[in-house]
Amino acid sequence: MIFKCKNCGGNAVYEPGRKKMYCPHCESLDSEDIVRDKSITQCANCGAPITIGEYTSASKCAHCGSYIVFDERVEGVYEPHLILPFKVNKEMAVEALNTEFRKRTFTPSGFLSEKSLEGMNGMYVPFWLYDYQANYDFAGTGTKVRTWRSGDTEYTETSYYDIERHMHAGFDKVPVDASLGMGDGEMDLMEPYTYADLEGFDPKYMSGFFGEVYNQEAPELEGRAKEKVKEASETLLRQSLGGYTSITPRNKNLNLERDGINFALLPVWMYLYQYRGKTYRFHVNGQTGKVVGKTPVSKEKVLAYGLSAMVFVSTITSLILTILEVL
Repeated sequence: MIFKCKNCGGNAVYEPGRKKMYCPHCESLDSEDIVRDKSITQCANCGAPITIGEYTSASKCAHCGSYIVFDERVEGVYEPHLILPFKVNKEMAVEALNTEFRKRTFTPSGFLSEKSLEGMNGMYVPFWLYDYQANYDFAGTGTKVRTWRSGDTEYTETSYYDIERHMHAGFDKVPVDASLGMGDGEMDLMEPYTYADLEGFDPKYMSGFFGEVYNQEAPELEGRAKEKVKEASETLLRQSLGGYTSITPRNKNLNLERDGINFALLPVWMYLYQYRGKTYRFHVNGQTGKVVGKTPVSKEKVLAYGLSAMVFVSTITSLILTILEVL
């Protein structure tokens, strides 16, 4: 499917800054009509042949520049339950990168050049969101140690306590990315998202962006979700056990019951930067603007900085020697 402007026939896209569908050709707002086309081998707008990946659900025609959402990959078993619309547009994402990296002295000069930014794209990354109820039973022995001095003698008193905790906690929408092309560590660093802004799936939000269906089924990835819940449960337990000098567990039993699973699309800006034959990946959270990535180091800048430092030291040394000669 493609979203066409009723007024001029141009490709209407979702504009995060306006929170509306927008036609960049005639600048109309919310003027879109859906044109459906079940083909995944040709553009729904110009009919040109297109090639898409195994998991692609939304893409851009290289011939006419139209953004296409592929019907059969957003319907049936591939239809997302939820979508988190982009709030950060491209200009905002670039500014987030600028803010994060402008203070890094040795970043290459062309890092955010206009030419290199041409390939920056927004993408809806597939996620499974898991809901759990956690019941944690804990028993152990805690100690509190008190030390004091009386005269020349130091005394230590150790008190022992039986500790029991029966903790219940609900965990909603625990995210695990379902894209093989996105690094798990990078996607984990994209968190947190504000899930209160999730909406029921509407394909119009995908117009203007790239997208994927889930690459892996929910059962394959549930282990990662459970690990996240276990870590969070341990943190909550530790917070409830403050004030003890030491704690020795006798019994720890964490029981997780899954409440539900949702397939969701979450927004990410992707920027690939080529430098000295190596590709550097950067991601910007499309809702919060959080930046993840590590910039390369320009050897020329490091050398220039070193030479400048040497010249500065040399100048100061000469000045000191001159003053000493005068004295």
